[in-house]
Amino acid sequence: MPRQDRQPGDGKQAVVATLDALEERLGYRFQDRALLIRALTHGSYRATADEADENYERLEFLGDTLLGFVVAEWLMKEDPRAAEGVLTRRRQTVVRTPTLARAARRLGIGELLRLGPGELRSGGRSKPSLLADAFEAVLGAIYFDGGLRKARSFAYRALRGELQATRGEQFVREDNKTRLQELVQARVKRTPVYRLVGERGPAHRPEFEAAVYVGKRRLASGIGSSRKEAEQQAALQALGRLKQEGAEL
Repeated sequence: MPRQDRQPGDGKQAVVATLDALEERLGYRFQDRALLIRALTHGSYRATADEADENYERLEFLGDTLLGFVVAEWLMKEDPRAAEGVLTRRRQTVVRTPTLARAARRLGIGELLRLGPGELRSGGRSKPSLLADAFEAVLGAIYFDGGLRKARSFAYRALRGELQATRGEQFVREDNKTRLQELVQARVKRTPVYRLVGERGPAHRPEFEAAVYVGKRRLASGIGSSRKEAEQQAALQALGRLKQEGAEL
């Protein structure tokens, strides 16, 4: 069986060895290893007769909330004078899907994901959304197994570089176009396109209107005093719409 098609359930000795190695990379040893196995189990995986049929969705739900908290806590301690809006934007750069997917890759989480045949064939081990979800599930599993202090320590270690990169003024201005592009590319592997659809007002105070499209679908439009500002506003409106719709494209 090719290495990329092996599941963590293929031989008990191999499972123990690979999970030992993963725990070494995580910097945490589980008291209840079943929690770690659950955190690595995608909903497409079908358990064997001697395994519990559980996946990582509930752990991911917990990990998502917990991650937002521990990152916000770190940011507030790191910069006690930062305004709420700045802290929010800095947190978003850390907890977004591409960032968490990179952290999961560094830890080798994708190699151990338990996936169904369809997800294996479609390259599920490298999908950013699955990797990010699994990272959050592992965080949730560590919390259940060892408590908040251990979970916080894991998050800080795993995201040290990303947390430290939030220092400085480059994160004061929010780049909605980048956020929208990352979301759309993660979902449908396409790049949003912006078009200028209106220009009005006097020369000394112009007003531009831009619309953003994914394929033939117009997601949203925005207005600003420059074309760049209008595009940023269009991206912001599109992000809000996709969040309301559950990010379906």
